[in-house]
Amino acid sequence: MQVDLEKLARLRDALFPPYKVILFNDDENTMDYVVAALLHAVNSLTLPEAERIMLTAHVTGSAVVVVCPKELAEYYQERLLSYGLTATIEPD
Repeated sequence: MQVDLEKLARLRDALFPPYKVILFNDDENTMDYVVAALLHAVNSLTLPEAERIMLTAHVTGSAVVVVCPKELAEYYQERLLSYGLTATIEPD
């Protein structure tokens, strides 16, 4: 039996629509603190990814942290907020 990966991906997205977790620039905390908070809040991030996200938010005002199902996005947003960072979620 062959699995149609494209059909499976469409079904997954229909059942669990993807959401973006967006981090906003932070003038209150140090860059090192923001990187550490990202690494603790989103365990799947690597150090280079967290640094890139922090720098993108610093330079452009915001950065996408991760794209995932809504419930997980809400969880990551809450974790980032608990570190005193500003984050929102929106549909991808």
